[in-house]
Amino acid sequence: MKKKAINVDFLSSAGPYSHIVQAGDFLFLSGQLPIDIRNNIAEKGDIKKATAICLDNIKKTLEHMGSSMDKVVKVTVFLTEMAWFNDMNEVYKQYFKSEFPARTCIAVKAIPGGFPIEIEAIAIK
Repeated sequence: MKKKAINVDFLSSAGPYSHIVQAGDFLFLSGQLPIDIRNNIAEKGDIKKATAICLDNIKKTLEHMGSSMDKVVKVTVFLTEMAWFNDMNEVYKQYFKSEFPARTCIAVKAIPGGFPIEIEAIAIK
């Protein structure tokens, strides 16, 4: 199975990683921070807005690759405060309908840049 590393200009980059790695029919998306570089927004306070920006970045990336949110099979959410879980879920449910992808949610001590959330995904192309 071949793999291909891909970077896109509408996502931020802060280290030695690829935004997307395509392996066969699978797309592995690196963790998305709540940064909207097109509108110069970095959300560190409001968890609902931060969640929406992360998921918007995932959605744009999937569409760029010819995929969509309904083809996501696995999501990992990292939260710096588990008390935000319900607020994150409220926004999350707006992006995924009926057959939700498998998901893991992990409380972490910190996320680089002082962000409250990071979300990564695996999807089918």
